[in-house]
Amino acid sequence: MREHFVSNIARDSRRWADGLLAGMVWLAAMLIAIAFCWIVGDLLWHGLSHVSWQFLVSAPENAGREGGIGPILVSTLLILGVCLIVALPIGLGTAFFLSELSLAYQGLGRWIRLSLEVLAGVPSIVFGLFGNAFFCKVLGLGFSILAGGLTLACMVLPILIRTTEEGLRSVPREYRLGGAALGFSQTTLLRQVLLPSALPGLTVGLILGVGRSLAETAALIFTSGYVDRMPSSLLDSGRSLSIHIFDLSMNVSGGNDNAYASAIVLLLLLLFINALASGLSEYWLKETLPTR
Repeated sequence: MREHFVSNIARDSRRWADGLLAGMVWLAAMLIAIAFCWIVGDLLWHGLSHVSWQFLVSAPENAGREGGIGPILVSTLLILGVCLIVALPIGLGTAFFLSELSLAYQGLGRWIRLSLEVLAGVPSIVFGLFGNAFFCKVLGLGFSILAGGLTLACMVLPILIRTTEEGLRSVPREYRLGGAALGFSQTTLLRQVLLPSALPGLTVGLILGVGRSLAETAALIFTSGYVDRMPSSLLDSGRSLSIHIFDLSMNVSGGNDNAYASAIVLLLLLLFINALASGLSEYWLKETLPTR
């Protein structure tokens, strides 16, 4: 009888612990969902009525209180494009070295990983000061879209490299042995076997990098500048959406309406790029590994 009583108490304790853990998990998920809905709802409430096609294509007027965000949207996309064009090949190559070749160069591999960990924790304002000193002054790019994109590439590289490296490391060892048995070169093995298998990690790193790039303000103030006219080249100064939102909400009285509308456009742009990256990765995965 006593053993049965003790067994019931232990079973009830486990059920209580399981219920408590499940409740905490649901509570955390609900808090995240509520915070997201609150933020999005506030943006839509204040800014949705100001979003229109004319707002997307027209130039800002009266310090941004009137008009739209056409030149600013173009500058944002150009800065993001420069960032991705520079960061993707460097990040992919470094991740491949760390996951596949670093055993032969252990000292270099440890130094690169340590550097990435330090860079991942550096505040964005420090990247901005570095970009201003190196890209704007030493390289002579001045306040330009090119300087801003290169600075953002330096910022997103740690995230992109580490997520891609973890994705490559998660590929089963049998895949590599099978490729070696078939006589695959390192390039063929990477393109045909490792990259498709590590594509989820690469996509996550890309999405996180794009999110940080689109939301960045401090680094771009010192590199791409404040100019809100339509850029004619990558060497022109250009204002990103995040800087425009900051300027309207902090420095321009009466600019809150357009700041909210610009924030909605920034959120929609981020969601579109995330969906596009996920869709392209799934399409490439199906084309590369049709048997999956």
